[in-house]
Amino acid sequence: MPPEGDTMLHEQIAAAPAESLARQAQERTFRSHDGTEIFYRFWPAASADAKGAVVLFHRGHEHGGRMAHLVDELSMPDHAFYAWDARGNGRSAGERGYAPSFSALLRDIDCFMREIAARDGIAVRDIALVAQSFGAVLAAAWVHDYAPKLRAMVLASPAFSVKLYVPFAKEGIALWQKIKGRFFVNSYVKAKLLTHDPVRIASFESDKLITRPIASNILVELYQHAARIVSDARAITVPTQLLLSGSDWVVRPAPQHEFFVNLGSRIKERHVLPGFFHDTLGERDREKALDLIRPFLEAQFQTPAPAVDLKQADIAGYTRDEADRLASPLDLLSPKGLYWAMSRASIRIGSWFSRGMKIGVSTGFDSGSTLDYVYENEARGLGPIGRAVDRTFLDAIGWRGIRQRKLNLEELIGSSLATLKAAGRPGHILD
Repeated sequence: MPPEGDTMLHEQIAAAPAESLARQAQERTFRSHDGTEIFYRFWPAASADAKGAVVLFHRGHEHGGRMAHLVDELSMPDHAFYAWDARGNGRSAGERGYAPSFSALLRDIDCFMREIAARDGIAVRDIALVAQSFGAVLAAAWVHDYAPKLRAMVLASPAFSVKLYVPFAKEGIALWQKIKGRFFVNSYVKAKLLTHDPVRIASFESDKLITRPIASNILVELYQHAARIVSDARAITVPTQLLLSGSDWVVRPAPQHEFFVNLGSRIKERHVLPGFFHDTLGERDREKALDLIRPFLEAQFQTPAPAVDLKQADIAGYTRDEADRLASPLDLLSPKGLYWAMSRASIRIGSWFSRGMKIGVSTGFDSGSTLDYVYENEARGLGPIGRAVDRTFLDAIGWRGIRQRKLNLEELIGSSLATLKAAGRPGHILD
């Protein structure tokens, strides 16, 4: 890796003649939340007074260099551009094709945004995202989970549902991971099914930085998080443009359209590009897509969308509707009524065997004693069966979330105390 601050011309993988490329990139790195070194490219704005920044997120298996052509092709010289190599891809550190979790990748994005703000003084409110395929799912999930005051985002062919042509492949991968632990799945997608551009096809086939394998945990979690984001897209209020390839052999279109319908953004666009393969932003006729992206981004940078007021969300709106539905009594003989009746009965029966369930039934599942037991995370109960039931209880998603919240709080408190100590100030904790 060259010294920090060195410049580089766009690589030939950008699929454009070298002589046509005017802007140069600086190569940089930053340390993410767990110390992993993330590589990224930075193209300063051509003018001294930048109007904002555009951050590019690449497809799965690829790297930021394959998005570099967009910097010149979008013709937005007054905006800075950034493109990272996601961990485990391209020139970033990490095991190839692997991340500890999908959530770790989202936190990487948040660290990337903090890096941009700290190093170049560009706030999130002055940033737009342009993301493709797997990168588009990451971008949408980050916006959903972290709720940044982002200027806009463009999602090209988001991979909410990857076409795995082997029957029951998704279920098989999840089952095999439970049995054997993490493993890797190779992508056998041919370049000619990604784009009609012969230069892009050739560069894809010869690019040594492309990572074919993807870890099973990321593939399984991709489906889980994608389904969550699609169903709860009403929570996303950032101005959003959705570009869909009309002849996509890699991902299914139905969840993409469902995402758009559910999208809570007041400013939202959907465009289907007939004949386009999956690599929407690297297609032979991608100028059609760029001619849609450019005016959309320029309009958002020129006139920011008004802030969405959610202070009345508890009185009216989709979350109030959801709360009312959940609070409505169920007919005991309805499928849901029977399900929850059986769930309550199983908890009572489980309390005969499981120590954790017994504490919850006796003192309340929101009591301090139950919380202490969940934090201990040690299965106890009547014999092997009781311990097995207790382990199932402790591994429930809610309790796992509670334990993760505790870890997050400990990390934040430790970080704050370290900051105070470095500044020579005393630290006090009020519980």
